[in-house]
Amino acid sequence: MYRRTLLALAGALAFTLALLPGGAVAQEKSIKDQLIGTWTVVSWEQTLPDGNIFQRFGANPKGINVFTADGRFFLMFARADLPKLGSNDPRNPTAEEAMAIATGMIAYFGSYTVDSASKTVTLSLEASSLPNQLGVAQRRTIVSLTADGLKYTNPTPVIGGKIDVALKRATAATN
Repeated sequence: MYRRTLLALAGALAFTLALLPGGAVAQEKSIKDQLIGTWTVVSWEQTLPDGNIFQRFGANPKGINVFTADGRFFLMFARADLPKLGSNDPRNPTAEEAMAIATGMIAYFGSYTVDSASKTVTLSLEASSLPNQLGVAQRRTIVSLTADGLKYTNPTPVIGGKIDVALKRATAATN
């Protein structure tokens, strides 16, 4: 009889736990697990050392930041109004076209690690459209991270100040 009571109580407990929301029983995902996926840029603002705000990629930036489960990442941000090359030849832009492209976009990729305690992501760049970034620890401080939104700060950009980036999780592509 005692054995049946224990089995009945254990069964009732298991049934009750099964009815609870997944988050109540499962442990919260790690920061790295939450980062994994494709993010699109919402805003990019740099606060310069003199306090002025600079939007390198304009008020409506385009861009993507991808984090993979195996510790790889890719990032590209660009102005929506980058010029087309008049010559249609990437080897022969005009000086103005080359300047607009060099200042209006950035792309880099490599590997990343996450320090959950300090909420930082450290990027190890393998290549960049701004080679000055290579060989320099690229740390990003996570300001907020939800299922659909990511905000981080680059506290040490190459020209000083700080950069605040807001992203949203990309939705599935449609054909």
